[in-house]
Amino acid sequence: MKSTAVFEDEEYRRRLQRVKARMDAAEIEVLLTVDPANMNYLSGYDGWSFYVHQGVLVIRDEDNPVWFGREQDANGARLTVFMPNECVYGYPDTYVHSTQEHTMTFVAALLAELGVSERPLGVEMDNLYFSARMLQELQRELPNTRILDATGLVNWVKTVKSPIEIACMRQAARICERVMQTAIDTVAIGVAEKDACAAVAAAQISGTGEFGGESPAIFPIMPSAERTSSAHLTFDPERRYQPNDVVLLELCGVRRRYHVPLSRTVYLGEPPADLRKTADTVVNGLRRTLEFIRPGVTAEAVEATWRESLRGTGVHKPSRVGYSFGLSYVPDWGERTISLRPRDTTVLEPGMTLHFMPGIWLERYGFECSEPVLVTESGCEKFVEFPEQLFTQEGG
Repeated sequence: MKSTAVFEDEEYRRRLQRVKARMDAAEIEVLLTVDPANMNYLSGYDGWSFYVHQGVLVIRDEDNPVWFGREQDANGARLTVFMPNECVYGYPDTYVHSTQEHTMTFVAALLAELGVSERPLGVEMDNLYFSARMLQELQRELPNTRILDATGLVNWVKTVKSPIEIACMRQAARICERVMQTAIDTVAIGVAEKDACAAVAAAQISGTGEFGGESPAIFPIMPSAERTSSAHLTFDPERRYQPNDVVLLELCGVRRRYHVPLSRTVYLGEPPADLRKTADTVVNGLRRTLEFIRPGVTAEAVEATWRESLRGTGVHKPSRVGYSFGLSYVPDWGERTISLRPRDTTVLEPGMTLHFMPGIWLERYGFECSEPVLVTESGCEKFVEFPEQLFTQEGG
């Protein structure tokens, strides 16, 4: 079966080399990653099968990683991974959601078959797709194996993007611009929220005239009215937009699973003075902070610059103001690495991608205006060109 992997082998080899260097530093000889984004990053696998156990094994002295998963997904692996077919292993359905047999028993047997069952094994202990039961079963099946915490090992490698990844993200940005414009054109008094959200979802998948999009890791976040006082509510399927609604739009474009997110805010009517003041303060702080971002500064210094821009304005934001983003699957387009907040001393490097997200959520409403940026050799570059302002029903 011929592979249709998105990238050339050299790109995956480069990624593996960087991951293996981190494995060496952590004294890990075999890495088990079950995060679907990390699986894709290392092998190319792209299937909607992460509701069952699956993973990629990286063996320090082997050229190719190994994919394992449900047998009925094995052909999907052979079609999407860059490795030869013999690197794909499917397990029978008796393991699926079973109380009698656990998939980590299969994995332990696979490690033995590959001759690496007693080598130090790294697993993603703090990961949405790795459970306490999985760890218990591995410990029971591999009593002579030192199991180490490899949480974030692949994620941190992912923070610095290659040129081909950046190219994918630029395409995602073009989709994102179309998606946001669709939202702003559709949200209006009397329109059903479900219809506006449906238009946005369609735009995300249809992409542009040049290339298609994909379903995002986060469903369109489009709350209105008092629901905008919270950060992550979606649309109300029974409601229509009303006069004087605030509508938050946290949306994205996706290309080859690479996300570019963007947030804007719409007001349906004449905005009150306090909302205009908040909007002006946030946009001013956003622009000042983007001017500061460059290689060599720390994540916490970026947040401090933003916080300084708020001094004396009466606007406060206690939560982080951004994070690293990129290749992701549900439920999050973030990479769970860099956070723009105090005590994150990560030094920014060229190729890092950050979503600067200074969202403000007050008692009655919220305001969002964010920018996804690429750290360059001399500063930062915005992925998206879209007006930084409070939009109104009349057009801004």
